[in-house]
Amino acid sequence: MNMNKTKILIIASFFSIYVIWGSTYLMNKIAVAILDPMFIGAFRFTSAGVLIMLIAKMTNKSLKITKKQLMNSTIAGFLFLVYGNGVFVWALKYVDSGFAALLASTQPLFVLFLMRLIDGKKMQGRSIIGVCLGIIGMYLLVSQKEVTSSENMILGIFMILSCVLSWSYGSVFVSKADLPKNFFVSTGYQMVIAGLMLFSLSYLVGETWKIPTEWGGKVQLSMVLLILFGGIVAFTAFNFLLKNVSAEKVATSAYVNPVIALLLGWYFLNEKLSPQSIIASAVLLTGVYFINSRKKQSKLKVTTKPQKV
Repeated sequence: MNMNKTKILIIASFFSIYVIWGSTYLMNKIAVAILDPMFIGAFRFTSAGVLIMLIAKMTNKSLKITKKQLMNSTIAGFLFLVYGNGVFVWALKYVDSGFAALLASTQPLFVLFLMRLIDGKKMQGRSIIGVCLGIIGMYLLVSQKEVTSSENMILGIFMILSCVLSWSYGSVFVSKADLPKNFFVSTGYQMVIAGLMLFSLSYLVGETWKIPTEWGGKVQLSMVLLILFGGIVAFTAFNFLLKNVSAEKVATSAYVNPVIALLLGWYFLNEKLSPQSIIASAVLLTGVYFINSRKKQSKLKVTTKPQKV
């Protein structure tokens, strides 16, 4: 019975990190059509963070945190959620959700470059192949006429890539930083801190704050899904999988999320799928596969997922 229960939980958890995380691009795209981007992140992460802390308290997890851990949590929250997510959602005003997901899938490439620059780690053969394919895929993606002829879209792509860089540096930072030992509690602190920072930024830039009753049905549903499922459920599933299956299998979400995002954007938002985008997707994701399949990659894979919460 325990074996069957574990198998069911593993299947359900893979569904969560594949479909739920892949759908967060669509949900953010729907929300940003009505709500301001910083406010979306502020409301989402504060709500999810408070819920996580309540769950942690109810399950008797220690919420103690040192001054150094609090500072590191603040830095991580800024890199992952304030800049990495807040600016990313802003860019979705100009970039299709599926297109944005493909750009986000280049994160392992950025992490490799940063590890090379910061730690001086040499790239293995498969990583070099992956980087080359990733660059070719990115070129095919952003060189399309629809992209080069739109000034706003070029700006959106540039800002998304800067967000990917922020996530990537955050991944390297977190792998070395002193944070609360419990990953669930650590994420809760990061979310609450990031949510408060986003509320402050939203106020400073003059964003409009709307109460949930003013959002409309689609946006309300999107925000509930982002808070409960995109944040708490999928993240919990991710941590469960890391303890029960190999990191290599968990990392396959890097290939599935963009495909889910592309299909959902095409179906629900009528986003266009050009032949060049499809080819670019195949080349880009093949590059990500080569990067993630290199030897001794487990630690990198584990630390390149927090931006999905």
